[in-house]
Amino acid sequence: MKQRTDKLIAAMPAGFEAALISTEVNRFYFLNFDSGDAGTVLILPDQTYFIIDSRYIEIANAEVKQAQVILQKNVLEQVREILESHGVKHLYMENKATVAYAERVRAALTGIEVDTSATLCNAIEAIRAIKGEEEIAAMRRAQVITDDCFDHILGYIKPGMREIDVALEMEMFMRSHGAGKLAFPTILVTGTKTSLPHGVPGENVIRDGDFITMDYGANVDGYCTDMTRTIAVGHVSDEQKKVYDTVLKAQLACCEQAKAGMRGCDVDKIARDIIYAAGYEGCFGHGLGHAVGIEIHEEPRYSPMCETVVQPGMLMTIEPGIYLEGKFGVRIEDTTIVRENGCEILGKSDKNLIIL
Repeated sequence: MKQRTDKLIAAMPAGFEAALISTEVNRFYFLNFDSGDAGTVLILPDQTYFIIDSRYIEIANAEVKQAQVILQKNVLEQVREILESHGVKHLYMENKATVAYAERVRAALTGIEVDTSATLCNAIEAIRAIKGEEEIAAMRRAQVITDDCFDHILGYIKPGMREIDVALEMEMFMRSHGAGKLAFPTILVTGTKTSLPHGVPGENVIRDGDFITMDYGANVDGYCTDMTRTIAVGHVSDEQKKVYDTVLKAQLACCEQAKAGMRGCDVDKIARDIIYAAGYEGCFGHGLGHAVGIEIHEEPRYSPMCETVVQPGMLMTIEPGIYLEGKFGVRIEDTTIVRENGCEILGKSDKNLIIL
């Protein structure tokens, strides 16, 4: 993980002296150690420190190799002593920390300028956006579990089952097949609820003629994957088939054309043009996709507003959808790796319309 701190130091303004990391995801990124909401990381040009309480000190001493582990007592006093010992006069903080915490830090670190601008977070987001091979390998492992879960659930779903029971079966499968946790709470909706992009599984019963949308993913070694499939039960109407085919056409076109050097808005436009041309303008309200990694939603985005140019090594979802209020909806999603001349689809699950 020292390579990551080296990248951060290189990305920071000249004269960088120290950075204080207090958010869970960024602590994990620099230490590859999950301490939940506990712990403080100090990154200096020549040394990284991890101050952690007694609940985690034993395992931190055993597992954290890229930082000096210190038992937490009065954490801000300990931070002050470390910074003073290194002669630090300027400290960067994440601007995602709470105002109250920033005020406590300033009060404790008299004589040290505390910078809460976006500088630190922007630098971290930029280096986190490009995934290393070990990160991609973790996401591949997560995707295998996600694909296997799809195969399993196709043989499990029957008319009369409740959404919540199918979602629970998916969670149990992923957890029992190697997922440390879910990438996010599973979205599994059926019937008219499929028009809700972020619908919550409930008491709805699966019926003949329904679409079922399942948006889910496994988390392995701290990294997420994200996949959506929409399937049908029994039969589909002509309208359902037209909508499904339109979404699939848009999704396949984006997977074929997306590549490094394109702006996020340009990739989004590929899908939006296809969907609007088919007569569904106003029925695709969300962006085409987002970066994914330690968090399920990272930057940049594939959206009409995103001018960011995607780069090789970014992990981006491609997930167009059409949602007809009160009727049904369809979304198809894959996590992809941006490459110089295209993109690699992480998952292997079938995207053709499946009717159970």
